[in-house]
Amino acid sequence: MPADAVIVDAADLFVSEAALTGESFPVEKRPGVSGSASPLRARRNCVFLGTNVRAGTGRALVVRTGQVTEFGTIARRLTLRPPETEFDRGIRHFGYLLSTAMLVMVVLVFVGHVLRGRPPSETLLFAIALAVGLSPELLPAILSVNLARAAATMADRGVLVKRLAAIENLGSMDILCTDKTGTITEGIVQLDGAYNCRAEPAERVLELAARNAALSTGVSNPLNEALLTGHVPDLTGTTKVAEIPFDHVRRRASVVVTDTAGARMLITKGAFRQTALVCDRTDTEQPLDSVALDRLERYYTAWSGKGIRVLAVAARPIERKDTYSRDDEQGMTFLGFVTFVDHAKVGVNQAIRALSVLGVAVKVITGDNVLVARHIAEQVGMPVRLALTGRDLNTMHDDALWHAAEHTDLFAEVDPHQKERIILALKRTGHVVGFLGDGVNDAPAMHAADTSLAVDQAIDVARETADFVLLERGLDVIRRGIEAGRETFANTLKYVLITTSANLGNMVSMAAASFVLPYLPLLAGQVLLNNFLSDVPAAGLANDRVDRELVDRPRRWDMTFIARHMVTFGLVSSAFDLLTFAALLLVFRAGEATFRTAWFVESLLTELVVALVVRTRRPFLGSRPGGVLLWSTIALIVVALWLPSAGLFGFVPLPGTLLWTLVGITLLYVLATEATKRHFYRQPRAASW
Repeated sequence: MPADAVIVDAADLFVSEAALTGESFPVEKRPGVSGSASPLRARRNCVFLGTNVRAGTGRALVVRTGQVTEFGTIARRLTLRPPETEFDRGIRHFGYLLSTAMLVMVVLVFVGHVLRGRPPSETLLFAIALAVGLSPELLPAILSVNLARAAATMADRGVLVKRLAAIENLGSMDILCTDKTGTITEGIVQLDGAYNCRAEPAERVLELAARNAALSTGVSNPLNEALLTGHVPDLTGTTKVAEIPFDHVRRRASVVVTDTAGARMLITKGAFRQTALVCDRTDTEQPLDSVALDRLERYYTAWSGKGIRVLAVAARPIERKDTYSRDDEQGMTFLGFVTFVDHAKVGVNQAIRALSVLGVAVKVITGDNVLVARHIAEQVGMPVRLALTGRDLNTMHDDALWHAAEHTDLFAEVDPHQKERIILALKRTGHVVGFLGDGVNDAPAMHAADTSLAVDQAIDVARETADFVLLERGLDVIRRGIEAGRETFANTLKYVLITTSANLGNMVSMAAASFVLPYLPLLAGQVLLNNFLSDVPAAGLANDRVDRELVDRPRRWDMTFIARHMVTFGLVSSAFDLLTFAALLLVFRAGEATFRTAWFVESLLTELVVALVVRTRRPFLGSRPGGVLLWSTIALIVVALWLPSAGLFGFVPLPGTLLWTLVGITLLYVLATEATKRHFYRQPRAASW
């Protein structure tokens, strides 16, 4: 269809709308009236741009073209700026936290020193150096390394990463919304079985239905294709004599065939009720009375309630004559049923259970019929506590949807813009939402989600919109991708927690000492060198081992947790800095150069070793660090002890007793940090994060 249009008249017009609604089967179009708020699948008097005519003829009045069509509206929404994701929001809030801390420190230090009569220019440089020292300036680089490594890891696990920033969103995801057709199901109608009038498997029913499909010359349909794919009929000695084509009034198709003996048979296949109308007996030659018809009706209803498509099959011997018509479809024997299903993909059950273990709830959002969708959801192990349809959403205010969406497992018969509305409602209630889709109708929801995924068989629009493309057929690949995303987030957060707490402690100590000492405790260049060297091992965090408890459930940027961690461990660091100051001034009577050198060594040593302690919630020796992190830390410890003897950056050699004292203070600091860590994670808020 080249535009959106309203049907003026139609003759057996069937249109495939799978691109817009997800409905696998063509729907019949006819003149009529539908409300503007009706779901797309309910507008049987309209045809839409991007859909395809499968059978019949008709005339339609074009009412919308280009960007104002339903298809164009989807395309236009994809050009809008996507809503802020959880990752973007977390980074922004972290920036606010750091900016506030840096601004307070600069102002307090600068004003305090100016009031004491220190030169403003020297004081300003020192205050700015403190602010820079507080910031984790390697965070962009660390983040890029982490994401690049995660992308390679996820590719090995069957997930192609298209947007690096989405990796941590995938790890933080706690709700996965998925389309049904092509994601949970194969998206291909398949033959399920053939049954007689007692719902028992019947090979003869299947054979006759397949002969009817193979010899029909009308427009191909998914059911005939599925039937012939599932069963190849034996046409040896069978000759087609005549055909009574399918039409949408009779809703059945018939063929007349003859065998090698010259006997002719009329084989009819079609909708259950329309086929039963032309039958007067069952396959056991019993009359097709009301009792028998009720029994067949119950079989049909039971299958339909499970989302199974049903065709009826009938036949009778027919006399030889020159022509045959629909009037010959009478006095037939009702032989049984042929059933069709859109099977669930292999491994979906296991994938959903695995996602549940990881704390990810799965919700189905589909344009398909609610009964079919409910059956498929239950078939793959999803308990449907509450289901909403597109009509329900049309009458539901946003506030009501925000409340209901969280408790709804199935959304059926929804339009593309309703899918997007559901995603935004879930995000509004504080969830990190992912969407797995494969069609044009999924694109707006994928655009609005925190993270979007598409299977590799998806259409181009879905693959282009997605943040991730699943390269493997099984949905278990999502679980592996989520674990990789959580490992990336854990290693990124390790750097943030380690650096901010150590930096805060050192900068607070330095600021306090600057008010007591007649000279600055470190020169601006020495502050920056300290910060740079302490950050070098952090590059190894991208390859650091991640404890299992850090990937067992979704975790997100929590500014309260980060601030509490920064202050708690920063104060521990400051306490040992003050101990170092006391030792230098009261015991060793250190001069200006010696004080700066010793303080530089101690602050660098504590920042390096504390990273190995704070990187895990487990006891220090209970979680082995990655090789790069461990060996780079050891190398930097050697550099820290060597620098004073090199005479660079204004440093001077230190006495051996002073060096051993600094090493002893560092070991005490490690023990104190380990004890603080155990207490910190016993607190309810920290333990639950």
